[in-house]
Amino acid sequence: MERKTTLAGSGVQSWPRLLRPLLSLPIFYKVLIANSLIIFVGATGGTWLASHLNDSRQGLATPTSLIIFITVGWLVSVALNFLLLQIAFRPLMDLGKVMSRVQKGERSLRAPLTGLDPQADQLAATFNVMLEAIDEASRLRSTQIINAQEQERKRIARELHDETSQMLTSLLISLAILEKSVTSPEARERIADTRNLAHQTLRAIRNLSIDLRPSALDDLGLLPALRWYIKEYQQKCSIEVEFSATGFKGRLPAEMETVLYRIVQEALTNTARHANATKVSIALREEEGAVHATISDNGCGFDVEALMKTPGQERGLGLAGMQERAVLLDGSLDIKSRPGAGTTIEVRLPLHQSDAESVPYAELTPSEKQPRGGPVKV
Repeated sequence: MERKTTLAGSGVQSWPRLLRPLLSLPIFYKVLIANSLIIFVGATGGTWLASHLNDSRQGLATPTSLIIFITVGWLVSVALNFLLLQIAFRPLMDLGKVMSRVQKGERSLRAPLTGLDPQADQLAATFNVMLEAIDEASRLRSTQIINAQEQERKRIARELHDETSQMLTSLLISLAILEKSVTSPEARERIADTRNLAHQTLRAIRNLSIDLRPSALDDLGLLPALRWYIKEYQQKCSIEVEFSATGFKGRLPAEMETVLYRIVQEALTNTARHANATKVSIALREEEGAVHATISDNGCGFDVEALMKTPGQERGLGLAGMQERAVLLDGSLDIKSRPGAGTTIEVRLPLHQSDAESVPYAELTPSEKQPRGGPVKV
């Protein structure tokens, strides 16, 4: 979960006790008092110096002394004004620095409440509330987008399975009947080639349908869906996958099952595309209050910090999508990798007591059950 960071400001407690009531005044009165003090010091000092400069008996009233007097008086006024206004405007300056850093992308930063100025603290509090509202709106929008994507995936997958696959199946039946009705060897060969092409198309459509939204994820749950996906993944990519699941007593919430399935799916896809790995280990475990997932491979690895500093479009949407899905459920996703040492992805999703579904794990069909305990090769 994204951590909110508040910059520590210079609070009232760090100032002398006699100055604390003065520093707690609104900024308007601080500026008024500061300028009045400067005027008072300038008028008093100027009057005293002018009376001495005009004393002809001391011989001080010379053009050089007047220039020095004006210069020194101006410099002292500027220095005092700078010092007092620096103190008066310091809360606003600190708030401005935080705003600048947030604008540059540090969205987890929050403005400090220093206690030096009520109005500045009110601005800081309002700014923090605004940031929280923006984060909440972004999170809600991301949730709606992801849910809409999953619903659209499910709709397209069903249409491919129910309509396109059925039409191709009917085509295969018609080709089989046609093949039996012709006697020409050349025609039978061409029909056989067409049937093979239709078979390949049907398999491709079914694989696409399952990749979009596996029906096992909705009907049977996370573990059977993952086991099926891992089995297909090993056949296509020739990568050994070791899968283990411990502590699961029943179905997880549908949204959490979808998030975990998509994270594992994306991690395995990245491994096949970029890691040059020969083995992947996936471990899921449910503990009291949380579900943990660890995906590690023995691939070439990469520099995580360097990759994260690159723009999102250049580094791809896979890692960003996994982290975004985990954060939407108040979870966390950590990526550990270095060149030549493989990659490990650790996911933690909090599980509330009210999230447990009523479907127990034991009600799954025997062919879909997963032995609990140690690693199980799929």
